[in-house]
Amino acid sequence: MGLFSTRKPRKFRRVSIYTDERRDKRDRLVRDVLREMGKLPTDEHTIEPDHFKGKFAKYIPRTQRNIDNGRSRLTWPVAIIVIIILIFIWHYLKTGNVHL
Repeated sequence: MGLFSTRKPRKFRRVSIYTDERRDKRDRLVRDVLREMGKLPTDEHTIEPDHFKGKFAKYIPRTQRNIDNGRSRLTWPVAIIVIIILIFIWHYLKTGNVHL
């Protein structure tokens, strides 16, 4: 008789979608100090997120070409300036007048 029975509520399961960088840094410092004091075993195979930062960009051909050539991608200020110049050129071609 599903009509008269009540459903059990879901169990609370907290999933943190935001990270606390200060807490992570503090925990890392505490681990390092405890490891230096000898209270924690030295673990050579710990994975730190900072270790991987910027490593994968070296192996992507498109970014490797940009790094090798010394070129960077088009930035926002440059793109905005180019758009403004094109608007002035379009206005001049349409009206023959320099002033807006």
